Amino acid sequence: MNKFVKVSVLTAAVGLALSGCTRVGTGEVGVRVGFDKQIKHEILQPGSFNQTLIGDVHLFPVKAIQVDIDHLTPLAKDNSTMKEVEVQVIYSVNPTAVPDIFSTKSAAFHANNRDGETLLMYTYIANATRNASYKASRNYEALLMNDNRDAIQTEIEAFLHKTLAAEHLDNEITIQQVLVKQILPADTVVQSANNLVRAKNELLQKLVEVQTAAAEAQRLKELAGNPQSIEYMHAKALQDVAEGIKSGKVQTVVVPYDFKGLISVK
Repeated sequence: MNKFVKVSVLTAAVGLALSGCTRVGTGEVGVRVGFDKQIKHEILQPGSFNQTLIGDVHLFPVKAIQVDIDHLTPLAKDNSTMKEVEVQVIYSVNPTAVPDIFSTKSAAFHANNRDGETLLMYTYIANATRNASYKASRNYEALLMNDNRDAIQTEIEAFLHKTLAAEHLDNEITIQQVLVKQILPADTVVQSANNLVRAKNELLQKLVEVQTAAAEAQRLKELAGNPQSIEYMHAKALQDVAEGIKSGKVQTVVVPYDFKGLISVK
């Protein structure tokens, strides 16, 4: 009985200890906040168990933090408003800088994920990306943005690096990737472009018709000024009629007014 009691007490103690612990997961670090609300600058490493009976432990993802900025409607170089632009940024946080960023930067710069973890500088990066996207869009006409997607991504990334450097965060925050996921011009811009293409095609067709008519007129003019060509055409026509009659393919014959040959009718 005593043995059973000891086991029960030990089990309860272990359960209590585990319930009062926080484990730091892969890809994140922990920072302890004391009962006096003071932030400790010791980094709690991934895989470690840390008691939370006294004070608390905050967990911070530091690798491959993804920021999706959707429904952007920037102005293009031609002053048309884009229907939608979507940009994705992936960044990481230097683990050694986590306590300092958490203790010195405004809470408005951060955000919380669904697991209750704090995403350091998430809102800050999101706002900077939004500003960079609007700035980069002004360098390109609406219908040319998709063709310049790589250049826009490069410009956004350069703007983010410049912004972080201005805040002395370029050694604490690393921009890993900038991806422009979607670029949609306004419907009116697309319709105008289609109308313009249609008008150009119609104009091209008319130019071809005019050129064809001019070539035919020139041909007839040259034939009219060359008697030998006219005689050749008459002789060729007579030969074609004769061959048609001979083969039985011609039932009706149209005779020129100055025809002097012979026609055999069966």
